Amino acid sequence: MATAADLKEKVDNFNPEHKEGPVATAIEEQTAKLPSDLFLWAALGSMAVSLTLKIMKKDDEALFVGQWPAPFLLLGVYNKLVKQEGHD
Repeated sequence: MATAADLKEKVDNFNPEHKEGPVATAIEEQTAKLPSDLFLWAALGSMAVSLTLKIMKKDDEALFVGQWPAPFLLLGVYNKLVKQEGHD
């Protein structure tokens, strides 16, 4: 069974000329400093705000804010991957 280190080595050797660009590297360095649960709390908070807006009969605003949790959770997954696997 292949270990994570073996898989990482295979991926690194698959395209050895591939390097992250300076923008991606800078973003990854900064986002790795954020705690992973920040994105979970942001998603939960936006759900609460959306519910509050819906109760206040502000349907358009509730729908707008209600679309935020998924991107927050995806950013959290990205953050976690950067922390575990690192960048170039």
